[in-house]
Amino acid sequence: MGHNMRERMRSRGHDIVGYDPRIGSSDVDSLADLVSRLEAPRIVWVMVPHGRATQDTVHTLGNLLDPGDLVIDGGNSRFTDDQAHAKRLAARGIGYIDCGVSGGIRGKELGYALMVGGESEDVARAMPLFESLLPEGDPTKCFVHAGPVGAGHFAKMVHNGVEYGLMQAYAEGYELLCAEHLVTDVQGVLRAWTAGTVVRSWLLDLLVEALGADPALSEISGYVDDSGEGRWTVEEAIGHSVPAPVITAALFARFSSRQLDSPAMKAVSALRQQFGGHAVQKVAL
Repeated sequence: MGHNMRERMRSRGHDIVGYDPRIGSSDVDSLADLVSRLEAPRIVWVMVPHGRATQDTVHTLGNLLDPGDLVIDGGNSRFTDDQAHAKRLAARGIGYIDCGVSGGIRGKELGYALMVGGESEDVARAMPLFESLLPEGDPTKCFVHAGPVGAGHFAKMVHNGVEYGLMQAYAEGYELLCAEHLVTDVQGVLRAWTAGTVVRSWLLDLLVEALGADPALSEISGYVDDSGEGRWTVEEAIGHSVPAPVITAALFARFSSRQLDSPAMKAVSALRQQFGGHAVQKVAL
């Protein structure tokens, strides 16, 4: 994703120096080289996996950058990490912005939606970069300064939680359509929903596209991973006493997808047999 963002910013006139030790298109060999190639005051945009990778990168940059420089974390860091990053960098006079980025692998062509947190002066300084990443049209529809440090990643976390719920709803509708013998064109039904209906969305467009390439989804396993944001959303909902049954159920459905034979359902089956004499399906040995 960072590679595509680099190319989009370059295509709009920005001088970008990229570093990624894992790919051959890296412009420099190290973070130290990257910092030396940029003229002060610098803006360094970090796009690495959340957790230790981001923490180590921010720590290293804090030792390399100069007062007046600015770090933007555009990955999916947990918002509670942002205050620590900002405090560490502020001690050296370095600014910090957390930026939730949505757009996926197609953002290079279509643009990205951005949710940022930080000081107003830092956000204003980075606006030319932000503007180069936005989709064409009204920027107020795809950019928000959500609040102080942490607000951008909190907004992106909730965005991803909502995404879990939306995907699960479409998936359940798809399965129910497949289960009914009267419906002979499931993909056609979903395609008919993509225009003029209240459930149309880009996610639905992508599902129709996926079914066009593989009508039975026979090449894809039902195992679904989660990258963390859905769990954090549920945890924050609990912390704020906000009911979030749809997002929670969507997260738990992903957990269920990873179980070939559920211990919990085995226990339920055993209990039904014990209290009611209900038949159970035996495991073939």
